[in-house]
Amino acid sequence: MSPLALRRVVLSDFRCYRRAELAAPAKPVVLFGPNGAGKTNLLEAISLLAPGRGLRRARIAEIERRPAAGESAGPGWAIFAILDTPAGERSIGTGRDPAGRGPDRKPEDEATERRVVRIDGAPAKGRAALAELVHLLWLTPEMDGIFAGGASERRRFLDRIVLGFVPDHARNLAGYEQAMRERNRLLKDGRLDETWLGALEQAMAETGVAVAAARRQVVGRLAIACEAALGPFPIPGLALSGETEAELGAGPALAAEDALRRRLAENRRADAEAGRALIGPHRSDLVVHDRAKATPGSLCSTGEQKALLVALVLAAARLLKLQRGGAPLLLLDEIAAHLDAGRRAALFDEIEALGAQAWMTGTDAALFAPLGGRAAFVRVAPGPAGEGGALRPAPQPLDLR
Repeated sequence: MSPLALRRVVLSDFRCYRRAELAAPAKPVVLFGPNGAGKTNLLEAISLLAPGRGLRRARIAEIERRPAAGESAGPGWAIFAILDTPAGERSIGTGRDPAGRGPDRKPEDEATERRVVRIDGAPAKGRAALAELVHLLWLTPEMDGIFAGGASERRRFLDRIVLGFVPDHARNLAGYEQAMRERNRLLKDGRLDETWLGALEQAMAETGVAVAAARRQVVGRLAIACEAALGPFPIPGLALSGETEAELGAGPALAAEDALRRRLAENRRADAEAGRALIGPHRSDLVVHDRAKATPGSLCSTGEQKALLVALVLAAARLLKLQRGGAPLLLLDEIAAHLDAGRRAALFDEIEALGAQAWMTGTDAALFAPLGGRAAFVRVAPGPAGEGGALRPAPQPLDLR
């Protein structure tokens, strides 16, 4: 059974790339080169092979390469990838929907743009289709302060992990957020229709409890996996903070649904004044601390916070390998920063033990020297084709229509 690995990726009008193609072996890949060469752009393209907005959470229009002077705009950015999976070779195509990009298109139309997805040449049936095919985890420098920042970043980090175990998690999240937006709009407009609000609060209760239950289950398993880890990385202590999560720990899911629906109904006036829902799983938090030091993640040093993050991702990767029969793709942007030589070596050894295809970036290839022949080293240099042969121009524009 083949492990999950990205073997070929082709980009068209994506960020700094007009046309580019990269083939890779089924082993770790190190992308090295100067800042601004396009290393993170490649990781972002790979991240868009999974559900969601990618590692930068960019809007669809923001990803588009800006045409040079005198150059006409193309049909939209696009990505084509061929992957080895436990079920065999599969292909994914995704990109900006070219529909509605004519001369009459208005700036406000960007808000309703969507991206199209094809799997093996056929339109994908919802987000779950991608979640079942590609499971990946990523770390970026922007995530280094995740423990000291707001709870929303920690929820997104957790939800990315949960998605690998529960493909329906993306659908439940989307359903909860859509019902919440509709309820917020009604409350803002003063349209207190009991039937309509009740239906939306019922939808929020059902999907919200499903979201909270999935998070709770995965955090419990993740905590055990963290405790079993060895090596120089700290052991993260994990907990979930939230009313719905607490109710799920004390009783059945139906009781938690009833409680959330009741609280939403009781909180309508306060929510209307605040302009948003003040209770619910969208307010929950992932609480992390360094167990050995009994120190909250927010109070750890920059280096220790990075080490906690790496430990969490490695634990999640081990769990995913057990559940799905293969390790996820790992996207590790500037991963060598804030890791000492011992931890870098331990990370590389763990990646090899997992059998994971990890895509790592850095400006200095020497930091990845312990990988030796265990990884493919790709030089990414400024320029449309990537100097040194690291990236080749794609043979033709990609068209996902």
